[in-house]
Amino acid sequence: MTITVIGSPASPFSLILIYVLKELGLSFENVPTTHEDIKTPEYLATKHPFGRSPVLNDDGFQVYESRAIARYLASKYQGTKTSTILIPSDVQKAALVEQFISVEISYYFPPLFKLLTQLIAVRRQGNEPDLKIVEEAREELGKTLDVYEKLLEGKDYLTGEFSLADIIHLPLTYYAINSAGEGGLWNKRPNVSRWLKNLNERECWKNIVTEYKLSEHI
Repeated sequence: MTITVIGSPASPFSLILIYVLKELGLSFENVPTTHEDIKTPEYLATKHPFGRSPVLNDDGFQVYESRAIARYLASKYQGTKTSTILIPSDVQKAALVEQFISVEISYYFPPLFKLLTQLIAVRRQGNEPDLKIVEEAREELGKTLDVYEKLLEGKDYLTGEFSLADIIHLPLTYYAINSAGEGGLWNKRPNVSRWLKNLNERECWKNIVTEYKLSEHI
C-alpha cells in the first residue's frame, strides 16, 4: 500500500490530508508542488484539471479536492491502524459530521479565505491589502463565530466528539491566528476558544506543526 499526497505540505488544504492520515496512523509519501507545477499541461491532464492541489494517489487510485479526499481516507481506513473514528458508522452521527463540513464550506471558509487572501497573499505579492475587504471579511467571520459560540456550548468538539469536521477547520484557522494575527476573533469567544485549544493540543497536530515546521511559514 502506497499513499501519496501531491501538494505543498505548507498548504492548508494539504495539511487537512496530512492531519487525517496522522490521526488514522497511516504511512504516506508527500510530493511537494509549486504554483508553477500545478499549471503545467501534464499536471492538468493527469492530476487536477483545474490546476489545484492536493491530489491523492492510493495504490493507483487518484482523487482530488481535499474534502473529498479526507472523506475517502476516513471511509476506507479509519479503525484499521488506530482507534480514531472521523466519520461514525451511526447514520445520524455521520449526518452531523457532514452537517458541520457543509457549515464550514458555506459559512466559515469563505470569509476566512477572503481575509487571509488580503492579509497574507496580497502582502506576499508586495501589495497592500484592501482594508474595506478586510473589515468586511472580519465582520462576516465574526458573525459566523457568534453562531459557533452557541453551537459549541457544553461541547469540546463540533458534534460533541472529535471528527473530520473539526480537522477540516484547523489548518486555515492556524494560519489566520499565527500568520495573520487574527487570534482575537476566536479568543474572545470562550466556547470557540476552548474548541480551538482542544484541536491545537491534539498530539497529531502538535507533531505536524513540528515536523513540517509550520512556524517557518508564518
